Amino acid sequence: MKISIVILNWNGSHYLRRFLPSVVKHSNYDWAEIVVADNNSEDNSREVVEKEFSGVNYIQLDRNYGFAEGYNRALKSNDAEYFVLLNSDVEVTENWLEPMIRMMDSNPLIAVCQPKIMQLDHPEKFEYAGASGGFIDHYGYPFCRGRLVNFQEQDLGQYDHPISVFWASGAAMLVRGKYWHESGGFDSDFWAHMEEIDLCWRMKNQGYKVVVCPESKVFHLGGGSLAYGSPQKIYLNFRNNLFLLFKNLPKGRLYRTLIIRMLLDGVAAIQFVVTGQFKAFTKVLGAHRDFYKSLGKLRKKRRVQLSKTVTSHHPEIYKGSLIFDFFIANKRKFSSLHFPTNEID
Repeated sequence: MKISIVILNWNGSHYLRRFLPSVVKHSNYDWAEIVVADNNSEDNSREVVEKEFSGVNYIQLDRNYGFAEGYNRALKSNDAEYFVLLNSDVEVTENWLEPMIRMMDSNPLIAVCQPKIMQLDHPEKFEYAGASGGFIDHYGYPFCRGRLVNFQEQDLGQYDHPISVFWASGAAMLVRGKYWHESGGFDSDFWAHMEEIDLCWRMKNQGYKVVVCPESKVFHLGGGSLAYGSPQKIYLNFRNNLFLLFKNLPKGRLYRTLIIRMLLDGVAAIQFVVTGQFKAFTKVLGAHRDFYKSLGKLRKKRRVQLSKTVTSHHPEIYKGSLIFDFFIANKRKFSSLHFPTNEID
């Protein structure tokens, strides 16, 4: 099979009814299959797929493994050349697959590719989770071409050229199957959030490329599993960002970067208290507590990753501070960062 489109689902029958028809309609090729992998839903998801989408394959997992391990199990025996990891709340468009596949076929070093991701409810604006390609700053804060912090730009064609990026969004990402299996897939300890950044960083450290193909476009509802700003999402983002940095930063940058990042997290925690967001404050504390509890396991993972690293030089890491530029310098657009982007070799 050329391509396997895998949608991870948990209690999302309403999303399957709403969004799966576009995937079926615009992915109807003899070289493509569609799979719903179910994290042991308690709703009628299985019945919906089997009765209303007869051409879609269904994989039943025995419990809810979260986003990261759910995909690992769903893809464990999948031998397709390419995987598409697609959120259940994504609406795809005509000709969404072909441009990405052409790009991947043209260069065997490309490991991951994402489409341009737009807001479903405001289709003229870039979507939070991915926009037109992902980056991180010097201290590990993710941002996108088209989205800085919580400000999403209007799409005026300004980011329509394909470039190398640092990470691709797990909401809609095309992955070369061989490299997925070689890398071991997602780190299951992330559970959800930033596992795709970790995967892309590991692949880039091994000399592979991550790209965005804006010729392909999808629309994402967002917040389907955890609402934006929910305490659990805050916990996962703070904890997983520390996991991400500890596992992947080169030796010369690790501890200095971590110390500064922890200070910035402390400022964020104080801000939560000042604004009365006490649950969010406790989630930041819990994230740091669990990071320290995980250090033994993280050290082992770091040693493995360092042994596989062939390059730590990534121009897609912004040398400045996104937090300073956004909150102090009042920069709201990706283009205002004066951050040079790299064309795809």
